[in-house]
Amino acid sequence: MAWALKLPLADEVIESGLVQDFDASLSGIGQELGAGAYSMSDVLALPIFKQEESSLPPDNENKILPFQYVLCAATSPAVKLHDETLTYLNQGQSYEIRMLDNRKLGELPEINGKLVKSIFRVVFHDRRLQYTEHQQLEGWRWNRPGDRILDIDIPMSVGIIDPRANPNQLNTVEFLWDPAKRTSVFIQVHCISTEFTMRKHGGEKGVPFRVQIDTFKENENGEYTEHLHSASCQIKVFKPKGADRKQKTDREKMEKRTPHEKEKYQPSYETTILTECSPWPEITYVNNSPSPGFNSSHSSFSLGEGNGSPNHQPEPPPPVTDNLLPTTTPQEAQQWLHRNRFSTFTRLFTNFSGADLLKLTRDDVIQICGPADGIRLFNALKGRMVRPRLTIYVCQESLQLREQQQQQQQQQQKHEDGDSNVYHAIYLEELTAIELTEKIAQLFSISPCQISQIYKQGPTGIHVLISDEMIQNFQEEACFILDTMKAETNDSYHIILK
Repeated sequence: MAWALKLPLADEVIESGLVQDFDASLSGIGQELGAGAYSMSDVLALPIFKQEESSLPPDNENKILPFQYVLCAATSPAVKLHDETLTYLNQGQSYEIRMLDNRKLGELPEINGKLVKSIFRVVFHDRRLQYTEHQQLEGWRWNRPGDRILDIDIPMSVGIIDPRANPNQLNTVEFLWDPAKRTSVFIQVHCISTEFTMRKHGGEKGVPFRVQIDTFKENENGEYTEHLHSASCQIKVFKPKGADRKQKTDREKMEKRTPHEKEKYQPSYETTILTECSPWPEITYVNNSPSPGFNSSHSSFSLGEGNGSPNHQPEPPPPVTDNLLPTTTPQEAQQWLHRNRFSTFTRLFTNFSGADLLKLTRDDVIQICGPADGIRLFNALKGRMVRPRLTIYVCQESLQLREQQQQQQQQQQKHEDGDSNVYHAIYLEELTAIELTEKIAQLFSISPCQISQIYKQGPTGIHVLISDEMIQNFQEEACFILDTMKAETNDSYHIILK
C-alpha cells in the first residue's frame, strides 16, 4: 500500500521538473531572435537550403547582366502581381530608351573603349502570332505601303552611331554605341495593336507586342556577332493619345477597388525596366549566309535605302527577265530570293539550289510559305509573265526622226524595201499617251522629249490628237504605220499613226 502511494509523488516531481525545463528553454527566445539578431542570410546558410540551392542550373550562377535598358513610359496599374508589366504607347510618338552600362568592376574588360551593337525589334507577344509573323507583316506592308513598323528618331537620340533600318525588316532597327558614354535612343512604333486583331463585332482588344533589344560585341573579324545581353518588355500601341486615355482608365478602375483587391495588383511605375530574355531566334552566330549584323566599316544611315544588310552591298535592281535556272547554285538562289522580295524565306531555303526550288509543286510552296507568298513565289519560280493590257503593232514608214541619222538612213535605204513590212510589237500597261510616247521613243532609240505630239489619222486624213481615252479604246493587236513630221522646234517630231 505504501508502494502505491509513492507513485503519484514521483510523477508530480517529474512533471514539475519538465515544466521548469520547458520554461527555461523559452526564456531566451525573445532575446536571441530579436529584431537586431535575426538574419535571413543565416537561415539560408543552413544545410537544407544549401542543398536546394546547389540543385539550381549552373547557368544561373554565372549569369552576366552587363546592361540595363529603361523605357521612359509608365507601366499600367492594372497588372496583377507576378505578371509581366504592360506599357501603353502612342502610335508614332517618340519614346526614350536609356542604355545603361550595368557591369561590375572588372567585368567584360574586352569591351572597354570599344563599341557594341544593339538590335531593336517590335515583335508579337502571343505565340500564335509569332508562328505567322511573316504573313502578318506582309499583310501590314500591303496595307501601309512605304511605312515602317519601327523607326529611330535620329535628332532626339544621343550617343548612337551608324543607325540602320533594313527595308526588308520593317520591325527592326540597329546601331552602334559606346557603353562608357551616355546613350539614349528614341523609338517610334507606327503600327497599332488592333491592326492585328481578328475583326468580329467591333471593339476587340488589341494584341500585345514586345520591344526586344539584343546586344553584341565584336568578334576577331570585327563583326558584331558575339551575344552579350537580351532584354524585352510587353507593350500595347494605341492611336495618338489613346495610350494616355487607357492609362487613365486603368488608374480609375484601380481607385474603385477595395484595399484588399488592390494588394493583388502591381503599382504603376514611372518607367519600364526591360527584363532579361533569350536572344531573338533569327540571330545566327555562325552562318555563311547574310545575317542581321553589319561590319563596322559602314558609316551611313539609310532608312528604306537598303543599306541595313550586313555582309553584302545592296543588290542592283532585278533585270527584266530574272528567271531561276536549274543550274543555279544555293548561294545564287539566296540572292535570287532577295532580289525578288522573298528575303523572309531565305533561311527556309538555305541549302536549296535552283533545281530544288523548281521541283517544288504549287501545293508545296503554299504549305511552306502560306497562301499569299506561296502563290507569288510559285509564279516567280515558273517565270510566269503578266499579259499586257493592250498590244499594238507598228511599222515605220519614214526613218527621218533624227537629222543626224540621215546618212545612216541613206546607207540603209537599200534595205528599206525589204523591211517596210516588218512590224514591231508595243505592249501597254497603263494605257496612257505618256506611256505610248515612251514606248515609241524606246523603239526609235531617242529621248521621249524629242516626240512633241502623237496623232492618229482620222477620216479624210485629219490628224486627231491621241489621248488616254483614245488609247483605252484601241482594239487589241491593232496595226499602225508610223509616219513622222518635223515639229516647229528643233530636234522634235510629231508622230502620226495611220
